Amino acid sequence: MEEYCAFLLPVLLTYSFLSPKTTLKISSRENSGNIFFSPLSISTAFAMLTLGARTDTLTQILRVLSFNPREISENQIHEGYRQLMQMVNRKNEGLQLNMGNVLFVLDRLKPQEKFLNSIRNFYEGEAYPMNFKRADQAQIKINEYVAGRTNGKIKDLISNLDPLTEILLISYIYFNAEWEKPFDPKYTKKNKFFVSGNKAVEVPMMFGMGQFKHGYDEQLSSTVVQMDYKGGASAFFILPDQGKMRKLEKRLSCERIFTIFWHFFSGSSANLYLPKFTLYGTYNLKNILYKMGIMDVFTDKADLSGITGQPQHRISQAIHKAVVKVDETGTEAAAATGMEIVPMSVPDTIIFNRPFLLVITMDNTILFMGKIVNPLKKD
Repeated sequence: MEEYCAFLLPVLLTYSFLSPKTTLKISSRENSGNIFFSPLSISTAFAMLTLGARTDTLTQILRVLSFNPREISENQIHEGYRQLMQMVNRKNEGLQLNMGNVLFVLDRLKPQEKFLNSIRNFYEGEAYPMNFKRADQAQIKINEYVAGRTNGKIKDLISNLDPLTEILLISYIYFNAEWEKPFDPKYTKKNKFFVSGNKAVEVPMMFGMGQFKHGYDEQLSSTVVQMDYKGGASAFFILPDQGKMRKLEKRLSCERIFTIFWHFFSGSSANLYLPKFTLYGTYNLKNILYKMGIMDVFTDKADLSGITGQPQHRISQAIHKAVVKVDETGTEAAAATGMEIVPMSVPDTIIFNRPFLLVITMDNTILFMGKIVNPLKKD
């Protein structure tokens, strides 16, 4: 176990580095809307890409992923991700988590056998030849591929595919789990959710009464509620005080995130009100990561000679999509149980009726991060 953790630590640092920074970049572009993405999926996709990257292209990716080649070898990096992929894609009762990365490569470019073996062995990744000249047909095949591997939850990922595409990188992740303590649908009622100021929308608000792990974080001026899924995953709902969302976003450092994970809140009685919502986060990572410092891989300066044997081919697009559905039973519909008996004490009342953050974790690894501004909007 100690050896596993030794490999895992630098990878966890990657998530902690990438997550808040990616949140910031996406948030600055879509500050008024919902945000949902998987730092795990994005990080893994670009770590996989380093298997084929060379020279400055490789250096830029490693720098943004916060890996220092003088402190950790590339083989250690890939070995760490290999063990993470095994952890994520293992079978868990009550929880389904499918994550993968795929490169679609222009059919006249022949990926090298060493690269194909490496992405398969370390990342459970795949590379497929594709005739991008027939863009419509290629688009259908790519969308069918991703839909098939996410139980149909991620559809129509690609649109307006450029027939000049050379290499297309796609990262996908599908999460389906049931709450350890489900809500009872008969207590779900319409209630107000204040999108901003006095502007409110009517949303289906779930209600649960019982023992919930929760606490107040003074540094973030936020109430944090932890809800566990079957299979070992957990969701952290972070509700800032009125008017404190900016403060929360500014102070939610990677260190603070992991402090929340490792802070075992006491399970005390509470009345919890939480809106139902479904989010689809789709991002073209090209612009986001370009601003973060991964530049050459998207330009004519790209050196991906480890993939094709030739340096002049670049990534045309890098698409990421993540989906989350929060309802009474978890992320998919199923039968719910009744409320649990609580002690005879005055319970806390926690109402998520204004914008809040969501972090879904498993084994102290960030699977997803999100910002819910309007539960009624899916995109």
